Amino acid sequence: MDFETVSYDVQNNALVIIDQTLLPGETVFLTLTTVEQAREAICALRVRGAPAIGVAAAIAYAVAAQNIQTNEFSEFSLLLSAVKDCLATSRPTAVNLFWALDRMEQVLTDNPGAPIVIIKKRLQEKALEIKQEDVAVCRKIGENGAALLGDGFGILTHCNAGRLAAVQYGTALAPIYVGTEQGKKFNVFADETRPLLQGARLTAWELNQAGIDVTVLCDNMAASLMHTGKINAVIVGAARIAANGDTANKIGTSGLAILAKHYGIPFYVAAPTSTLDQACATGADIKIEHRQGTEVTELWYKKPMAPKGIGVYNPAFDVTDHTLITAIITEFAVHHNTGGAFSWQG
Repeated sequence: MDFETVSYDVQNNALVIIDQTLLPGETVFLTLTTVEQAREAICALRVRGAPAIGVAAAIAYAVAAQNIQTNEFSEFSLLLSAVKDCLATSRPTAVNLFWALDRMEQVLTDNPGAPIVIIKKRLQEKALEIKQEDVAVCRKIGENGAALLGDGFGILTHCNAGRLAAVQYGTALAPIYVGTEQGKKFNVFADETRPLLQGARLTAWELNQAGIDVTVLCDNMAASLMHTGKINAVIVGAARIAANGDTANKIGTSGLAILAKHYGIPFYVAAPTSTLDQACATGADIKIEHRQGTEVTELWYKKPMAPKGIGVYNPAFDVTDHTLITAIITEFAVHHNTGGAFSWQG
C-alpha cells in the first residue's frame, strides 16, 4: 500500500494512474501521455474520486503543455484552452476537476507573455504542488475525523472515498487510517455500491490490503445492519458540496443519510474544501451525471439481466440534504450542523 493512486512521471512527461476498473483482480498502472488518454481514463473511471480526478486533470494539463511546440504565447494559450475544455467535459459533477483546471490555467494568467519554456516549467511545478497538497489535505481530514471515532466503532461507508479516490489516505477513509495509526480498532462495513461496485471492488480491497477489518454488504442491506446496533457512525465522501451544505456523492448516499437519521447514527461527510462550491447555492444547482444503462443491466453479468429495450435510470450521484448531515469534516475543521445550517469558518 505504498503506491500513489495518481502521480506525475516528470522525466517521461506522463500521468501515471492505477487502473481501478481492473481491481481487485489485477493491479495495473497506466502511463498516459495524451489529453485524449487522460480524458478517457476519467470518463471510464480508470481514475475516479473527486480529489484524484482533480490531481489527474492538473497533471494531464501539464503533460499536454510540455508537448505543445510553439514559442508564441497566444497560440500556446489557445491550445491549452482546448486541453482544458476537453478535460472539463469528462465528469460534470466532481467540482475538483474544474478547480484544478482553473488553477492550472491561472499560471498562464499570471505569466502573460513569459517565455514558453518558463511557463511549461511552472505548469509542471503547479501540477506537482496540487498533488502534494492533496496528500497533506487528506492527512488533515484524517486527523480531524479520527477524533470523532471511538475505539471499537462500527463504521459504515459507501462507494470508495479512500486512498484510491485520492493520491494517498483519501477522504472518508482517512479518519479510519489515521485512527488505526493511533491504535484504534474499527469494524468497517462497505456498501457494495451498485451499479459499479466501488465498495466491493475498491474499498474492501484497499482496507483489506491495509489490514483493517472490513465486511461487504449489498446496498439494500444497510437498514438491516443499522437495526442491529453495530453501526456507530456513517462516513462518506463528496463529489461537490453546495454553499448550504447539500452534498452530491455516489448514488445511494442520500438513502443512507435518511436511514442514519432514523436510527440516530451520526452521518459524516469528509471532503477537502476544494469540493465546496460556494457559487452553488443549494444541491438543486448541482448537475448530476447520468451514465449508460448497460452498467445496470449487463456489466457484471454473463448475459443481460433485464428485458431487452427497457429504459434504465442510472444517475451516478444523488444529493444529500444538508439537514441530514451531522458534520462535514475538512482539512481545516469539523463543521458541525448547527440548527440545519453550516458555517465554513474555522
